[in-house]
Amino acid sequence: MNVASAYTFAWRNATKIPEPVLRGLFTLLADITWLRHGKSVRRMEANYARVRPELDAAAVRRLSRVGMRSYMRYFREAFTLQGVSPERLRARVRVEGYDEHIRAFVDGGGAVSLALGHLGNWDLAGAYGSRYLANVLTVAERLKPDELFDEFVRFRSSLGIKVLPLGNGDTLGALIRGAKEGSKLIPLLSDRDLTSRGIEVDLAGHRARVAAGPALLGLDADVPVHSVGINYERLRGTRRRAAGTPWGIVIRFHPPLPVPDAGLPRDERIRRLTQGWVDQLTAEIVEHTHDWHMLQRVFLADLGPAREQPADARGTG
Repeated sequence: MNVASAYTFAWRNATKIPEPVLRGLFTLLADITWLRHGKSVRRMEANYARVRPELDAAAVRRLSRVGMRSYMRYFREAFTLQGVSPERLRARVRVEGYDEHIRAFVDGGGAVSLALGHLGNWDLAGAYGSRYLANVLTVAERLKPDELFDEFVRFRSSLGIKVLPLGNGDTLGALIRGAKEGSKLIPLLSDRDLTSRGIEVDLAGHRARVAAGPALLGLDADVPVHSVGINYERLRGTRRRAAGTPWGIVIRFHPPLPVPDAGLPRDERIRRLTQGWVDQLTAEIVEHTHDWHMLQRVFLADLGPAREQPADARGTG
């Protein structure tokens, strides 16, 4: 069974397994992966060590176990998300900052550019947003093989999320046109550069390269740029029973970033906007490090002379 077939099988059959059994299976898978201490786990630990310099090697190792469980929780939830009822979906998500910073603008016909990191469960957030907040338009990196990418697009489309493939023609132009249609949330996973045209920023005191998309969309479509943090939280009592699971997420919308002065060079305006959302997201990553599913190189010191290979099944942005 190839990777695409395995994912398709999981999407079609995971909902047939009782949730507690599935939860136990994915926790076991996470722990086995962590114990094997392969390349992906070592990369997670290296990234965690950079953003949490106060931790010694043993503490980083313990943190990566929690991180791997969080990562596998994301996949378990993804494989069953299409079968979640609207009532359970609502119970699994708590939102902060939307009413204060975004609702009036989007309800009035505006669109917003949202900079996300690989934090928590962004698919669950997108499903909730498309049902309860506004239309959601996003971009997905091309996975290999193509069949796997097609499965992810079908999955996200089933959640009400409109997906544009990264690098398929004028992606930015399509996002701008979507923004100008109005009343839209445009979340972009941006804490890793996939194009070799990213922006160098300071992330937790280290130079990193992230995507330019949120800033480009903000400037070219003349829409506000916000960062969004997502983290898991334990559910208890009535909410846990309503959600049908012990875990939910918090979606935290930060205030709009100030628009850099129009008299500045375009490159500098993009850099300032990008550093702005990175600063806000860094605080989320430091506070919820175990929910940062970054199993790839993101810091310049780790990239070396060669760029990473095309995304595979581990990159699900």
